[in-house]
Amino acid sequence: MPSPSDTITLVGAGLTGPLLAISLVQRGFRVAIYERRPDMRRVQLSAGRSINLAISVRGIHALREAGLWESMRHIIIPMKGRMMHSLSGALTFQPYGKDETEVINSISRADLNAALVNEAEKRGVNIHFNERCLGFDLHSGAARFRNEEPGRESSVESSTVIAADGASSAIRVAMLKIGGFTLSQQFLDYGYKELTIAAGPNAKHVLETNALHIWPRGSHMLIALPNVDGTFACILFLPVEDEVSFGSLDSEAKFLKFFQANFPDAVPLMPQLSDNFRDNPTGSMVTIKCSPWHVDAKSLLIGDAAHAIVPFFGQGMNCAFEDCTVLLELLDRHGADWPKVFPEFERARKDNTDAIADLALENFVEMRDRVGDPRFLFKKKVELALEAKYPQLFVPKYAMVTFHRIAYSLALSRGLVQDAMLAELCGSIDRIEDLDWGKAESMIHHQLRPLEQL
Repeated sequence: MPSPSDTITLVGAGLTGPLLAISLVQRGFRVAIYERRPDMRRVQLSAGRSINLAISVRGIHALREAGLWESMRHIIIPMKGRMMHSLSGALTFQPYGKDETEVINSISRADLNAALVNEAEKRGVNIHFNERCLGFDLHSGAARFRNEEPGRESSVESSTVIAADGASSAIRVAMLKIGGFTLSQQFLDYGYKELTIAAGPNAKHVLETNALHIWPRGSHMLIALPNVDGTFACILFLPVEDEVSFGSLDSEAKFLKFFQANFPDAVPLMPQLSDNFRDNPTGSMVTIKCSPWHVDAKSLLIGDAAHAIVPFFGQGMNCAFEDCTVLLELLDRHGADWPKVFPEFERARKDNTDAIADLALENFVEMRDRVGDPRFLFKKKVELALEAKYPQLFVPKYAMVTFHRIAYSLALSRGLVQDAMLAELCGSIDRIEDLDWGKAESMIHHQLRPLEQL
């Protein structure tokens, strides 16, 4: 496919960059990665920047295509559903899927990143750490870098530059100079802080292992994902500024009092709570939409650089990995015809990444406000009952996004139709036995086409 001159510069050695590099090398390209951070395998990650991820079908497919999925299984923990913790400590379990084959998998970002970097180097990818991207020449296509240790600057020329450098992408900043470039940055008025639930004796989990734990409290929320070492990675989500917010909890004493009042069952499990509060930064969350994603054949944005989303559908990494899948399919079809591949890639992905951005914001409200609501939980039961009876027609929106590779845009539009159906079918009942199955069948057959026909 590539010619000897086809060298690709990848900016960013987070998750997407090394995965894409591995697959490009498999196709005969020469690839170099430039990463602004030091080698994450040799230095400790900054506190509060190692939040666990939930990998599902789209991400698994990308790893499997690269021949990597089986080697990742030892660093994942399947999560079968949400375990809700009420203020009183009562637990309610809500399964994610129709059966135990439909799970999401907790995986350490740091462990996954190290595994991908190791594999990329093994395949012959040159990875340059401590190289901060300073910009990109829109005319020549050269990328500029500064080594963070000696401060030496360099210019790197290649056949194309692919930017996998995240929500703060330096390549995207350079592309702002393009006439007609549009950029939307929507910061959520919530922040997050990483916390830890300690392992029990013999590195055992002190909460249900195979679940994502949620403490929904309306204006705020705590979640916990299991680690293979017996700990749980927790994330506290709070407004940035409000009566109860990161801004108002400005001392350790206020923070601990707030935690004891809102998450009393978690406090005894978190001996590092004071240290976590003091040492871990408060992160921000942003939704980014932009266009175009490319400059002629010279550069392409991919992953968060093109479409950062908030984390509440667990799809940020999965969406970025699916970018790799689509880009590689186009390369296999067209070869290294970048003027054809890049625009077609954006056309294939833009509506879908916009859709998952909107779905992630919607799911934030669901996780924070609705997962403890009995009416919401009843509708979820009805969803699963409808899927069991009409599996090719009625697939819950969460399942379309998480357990299938259905286009995000289709999951969004079809989900709206199904939500309206559920509202009508569940409006006056509170038992599945009272569901009007005749009405349900009529609505489903009139309003939904079989998924295999779409």
